[in-house]
Amino acid sequence: MSGTLFVVATPIGNLDDITARALRVLREVAVIAAEDTRRTAHLLARYAIPTPTTSFHEHNETKKSASLVARLARGDDIALVSDAGTPTVSDPGHRLVRAAQDAGYRVESIPGASAVMAALAVSGFPSATFTFLGFPPTRSKARTQWFKKLREAGQTVVFFEAPHRIKETLEQLRIVMGDRPITVCRELTKSHEELVIGPISRALSALGDPKGEFTIVVDPGDGTDEAGIAEVSDADMLREFGEMTVKSRLPRRQALNALARKHQRPPNEVYAAIERAKKLG
Repeated sequence: MSGTLFVVATPIGNLDDITARALRVLREVAVIAAEDTRRTAHLLARYAIPTPTTSFHEHNETKKSASLVARLARGDDIALVSDAGTPTVSDPGHRLVRAAQDAGYRVESIPGASAVMAALAVSGFPSATFTFLGFPPTRSKARTQWFKKLREAGQTVVFFEAPHRIKETLEQLRIVMGDRPITVCRELTKSHEELVIGPISRALSALGDPKGEFTIVVDPGDGTDEAGIAEVSDADMLREFGEMTVKSRLPRRQALNALARKHQRPPNEVYAAIERAKKLG
């Protein structure tokens, strides 16, 4: 008889946020495939679960999936867990799930805590439909496309961001979408959880020295926002450039790139427009 792959959601911060079913599965499986075995060890120790773990992360996912599927073939049940929340959601695991499915083995979801749903629930923004965009890319071209997708979503958007990039991302978000209402959730469910609900400018001023994990919810607006789409005059381009470099203190090159992304024009065209406006006084 073949084994079952259990995709198990674990707490996103507070270790009490785990279901009785998840604890039973973690006790009964032959092995736990964990994104970080050291982090999972804290959870297992809390509930006195002796099940062995094996490392399973983005750098060994392809190779390790084959050996885990082989264990399913031998009849072993396996639990897949990530550092926090549900595996495969901005975390490793989808290759293993697909490999198990392709080989004909049962894959069972054990739901639980979710940073996406927790943030959405406290945002106060419409949630009948929403878009989840994961982490913003770090490379320029992919990042531009990501912000374009966010702006055009037409509904509430939820995404994650790392502490060392949160300020830059919110600055770009304000440039692209205006001072839109957002909810910034830091360290959800932990004892030092923080929520900032209001315009992007308020969130930026409240950040201080960012630490921890961030989940951001963006208000969809009323559907009339056209930031970055309408034609902009040379004078307006110069005015916006001045606001970014003087008020927001962005470096000139960064401001040029931000304007290019916002108005969907090449940076050299933005620069030319600014220079023309300067000559006209």
